[in-house]
Amino acid sequence: MTRLSVNINKVATLRNSRGGSVPSVVEAVRACIEAGAPGITVHPRADERHIRRADVFEVAEVLAPVRHQVEYNIEGDPRPDLVELVDEVRPDQCTLVPVRPGEITSEAGWPANTPKDALADIVTRFRDCGVRVSVFVDPEPAPIEWAAELGADRVELYTEPYARAFERGGEALDASLEKYRLAVEHAVANGLGVNAGHDLDLANLPTFLQLPHIAEVSIGHALLARALFVGLRSVIEEYLRIVASR
Repeated sequence: MTRLSVNINKVATLRNSRGGSVPSVVEAVRACIEAGAPGITVHPRADERHIRRADVFEVAEVLAPVRHQVEYNIEGDPRPDLVELVDEVRPDQCTLVPVRPGEITSEAGWPANTPKDALADIVTRFRDCGVRVSVFVDPEPAPIEWAAELGADRVELYTEPYARAFERGGEALDASLEKYRLAVEHAVANGLGVNAGHDLDLANLPTFLQLPHIAEVSIGHALLARALFVGLRSVIEEYLRIVASR
C-alpha cells in the first residue's frame, strides 16, 4: 500500500510569519501521529524560511518512540550543513532535491547532466549509515537512469506537470498519466522504488494512484491548506482513505 508522508513545512511558515513558537511544529507532528499518518517530511532550506535546524531535531525526538511505524523523511539540497544534519539525525529517508536561485518551492527535478561524483559520494554516505535515499526527478528516462547510477534507493517523481494536466482533463490528462506510467516502469526496471510529490491533492490523488508501484506520496501545501477549515486530523484521515483504497 502507498504510504502518506505529511510535509509540515507550512506549519513552520505560518509560525515564522509572526515569530515565536505558534503554531507549534511539534504539536503538528503529534497531531499527524494521532491521526495515523505513517510518515513526516521536513524540508530545511538554507535560509530557514520555514523548517529550522532546531525543528529537525525536535521532530526527531517526537518521532523516536514511534519510528517503527512513522517514517521520518528529510528533504533538501546536498549542501554541507544538510549532509551533516542527515548524518546526525539519521532519518528513515533523505530526499535529495535541487534548488534554483529565487525559487519559492521546488520547480523541477535533477537534470540528467548533473555531475554524479559528489552526489554519489553523499548517497553512499547516507546509505552506509542506514538512511534510504530518494532523488527528486522529472518523469523522464534520462534522469531516472542518472538516479540509478548514483546508487539511490528510490526516485521521487515531480508531479506538478501531472497536477496541471489533471486540471485540463481529457487528452492532456491521459497523456500525462501515460508519461508517468512509463516513468514508473522505467524506475522499477532500473531497480528503484518510486515516490511522488508536488501539487498532489484530494482531487487528483485518486487518479494518480491508479499507477502501480507508488511507494509513497509526500503532500504538504494542499493538505495543510484544507486543515485550516476541517482540522488536521480530519484531512489526514481523508488522505489515508484514498491511499488505503489503492
